[in-house]
This record gives sequence, C-alpha cells and structure tokens, in this order.
Amino acid sequence: MSQQFDVAVIGAGAAGMMAAAVAGQRGKKVVLIDHASKLAEKIRISGGGRCNFTNLNTTPQNFLSQNPHFAKSALSRYMPQDFLALMKRYRIAYTEKHRGQLFCERSAEDIIDMLKAECASGNVHWRMPCKVESVGKVGEVFRLETDQGEIMADRLVIATGGLSIPKIGATDFAFRLATQFGLKLVEPRAALVPLTFDEQAWQSFAEMSGISLEVEVTTGEKKQRGHFREDMLFTHRGVSGPAVLQISSYWKEGAALTLNLLPDVDVAEELIRDKGTIKKNISNHLTQWLPARLADGLLLANECKLDARVADMTDKQLRRLGDGINRWSLSPNGSEGYRKAEVTLGGVDTKELSQQTMMANAVPGLHFIGEAVDVTGWLGGYNFQWAWASGMAAGLAV
Repeated sequence: MSQQFDVAVIGAGAAGMMAAAVAGQRGKKVVLIDHASKLAEKIRISGGGRCNFTNLNTTPQNFLSQNPHFAKSALSRYMPQDFLALMKRYRIAYTEKHRGQLFCERSAEDIIDMLKAECASGNVHWRMPCKVESVGKVGEVFRLETDQGEIMADRLVIATGGLSIPKIGATDFAFRLATQFGLKLVEPRAALVPLTFDEQAWQSFAEMSGISLEVEVTTGEKKQRGHFREDMLFTHRGVSGPAVLQISSYWKEGAALTLNLLPDVDVAEELIRDKGTIKKNISNHLTQWLPARLADGLLLANECKLDARVADMTDKQLRRLGDGINRWSLSPNGSEGYRKAEVTLGGVDTKELSQQTMMANAVPGLHFIGEAVDVTGWLGGYNFQWAWASGMAAGLAV
C-alpha cells in the first residue's frame, strides 16, 4: 500500500534533519528516510565526539565550488548566530576552541537530540533503517520504492551526503540519482584528507612520525591557490594534521606542496648573519627552532653533515638549507582516500540548482542539499554550517 507525503527527505544527517524539521514545522507532511540503523554518525564522530557544529567566521570565501557565488544566498539567510539561537532554546552549552570553531561542551549527542526534537515538533515521520531501492517520477509526484513499501511525495530532498567515510554508511546515492535525472556532476574526490608519498621517497621522513609543528603550506595558482597556516603532523606514510587536511582540498594530482616549516624565521638570513658568532654545529643550532629528529632529517635531505660547524659552512650552503626549511617542495603521490576523508569535494553541479531553493532547475520538486552538492567547506565547522544553511533553504522551499 502506497503512503502519501508532501515531502520525502532521503538522508537523516545534519542537512536532512534540518530540512525535514523546517518543512514539518511549516505544516508539511514529511517523511525522513535513512538506510542506516544508527542516526547521524557523522555528527556523532565529529570533533572527537563533541561536534564542531559551526564556525563564527563563516563567509562564502571559506568554501570551494566551481561556482564560488552559489553558496552566498543560503549562507546569508542562515548564519552561525541563527544556529546558536536554536541551541540556546535547547540550553546546549558550547565552547570556542580555535579561530571561531565552536564545539559542544558536553557531547555531539546534544546536537542529534536537538535535531530529533525539532523533527518531532514538525511531526516528521521516520523510516529508519529503510533502503530506497528506486526513485521515479509519475507526473508531478515522486515514487520511491523502499524495503518498507512504496512512498509517494510531491517534493523530494536528497541529503545523503558524499563518499567520505564509507564505514559509517556513505554511498554514491545522491550522485546516481542526479545522473538518473540528467543532472551534471562535478567529479567527486576525497577532501580534508591526509596526503601520502611514495614509500621509498618518504622512507627517510617516516622516522619523523609523530612530530607536529605549525607550518605554512601552499599549492595551486591564482584562483585555485590554497594557502594555510596550521599545525602539520608527520606520519609513517606522509603528512596530516589541520594544515594538510586544509590544503588537500586544493591539491591536484601531480602538483607540489610548498611547506614553510618555520613561518616566523628566515633561516638562511639568520644563519648567515650570525655565523661568525655561532660556535655550535648546525644540528645543535637548528634545535632552537625545530625538534632534533626533524632538524637532522632536514640536514640529511639537504646534503649537510650533522656535525658541520655553522661557522665553516658557506653562504651558498646556508641558503640552500634555508630554502629546504622555508620553501620545502614536496610532491604527494595521493591521499588516504575516502576512508579517511572528512568530506567529498565536488558533487551535483551548482549550475543545475537554484541557489535560493536548492531545487534542480530541470526537475521541479527535486532538491539537493549538504555534501551532495558541489560546495565544500574548509576544516573547522564550515561544512556543518553549509548543512544547516542548505537544509534551511530547502526546508523553506518545499
């Protein structure tokens, strides 16, 4: 027996619950469908279990898209302060950690419980776990065949996310459905992800595993250029940490990264200026700025003897060493992929969608929101803010 709804939302994550709650509270009869048995795992694991739910400094410039203007409308109509007002109603305590990043003081479960309560306020019907086996359109109505029977809906909102972290249920459902309805995709790829290097080339630096320091990292050119100053972590396979996760969204295969391991020190200038008064060998001298293991590794990589006295080194040698530290060029051979990626870059092409309603221009009633769309935020709460904003935009439009 078929069940009739005004709105069906597929995907009960951040964006999906927001859209369902808003539509339901507007008086629409809404069904929220998800194939997972556990609700909102991506919210639950975010921020070490405390959910980095937004960033106070959110602007459209914090997002990547083939159309950088697309996100402006939704982001301007639902801002971090709006989400904080919602949290205040539920008395959820939060804390600011770093550069505007906001986290739950207690647990990410507070956010999940709040969104469930908002859905309850809108009398949202749940189907979970429920697998959608096919989607079609009969006239103006969408027909969903599910393992719990047929669902008919006047409007359909796709909030199933991207491909990142398949172990918690990520699938390509949104992309397959977009293709089925003739919508173009921007090729998806893993983003906010650790980068890896050729095993043999990285061998000498694998010993640096566990070392962390603040760096500047750059890649790309002109409008495609990414530049961040954040912490970086050496791993057995490459580099990770916030700096690398950020730059991974801008990095393309075959491109190099430029690392400045000492952003506040012009190494060559310091060494050349003071070498007449430096009695130490170069290895000991670098430890004033760098961990000893890293200093020695960089010296060997730049063909410097560890026991060479600074005073005996030529200006040319010191400049080469300085470049190796302040302008270290590295070429990753790949990334850790979707299993470690926090988000998916690319997705449904924004040219196919209305920036006010998130509806597909060529398919009336079909909306795509959240990570399924070619809008990808920086690390630090921006992707959740896009989920809230795009979910709100669709929820008000359906």
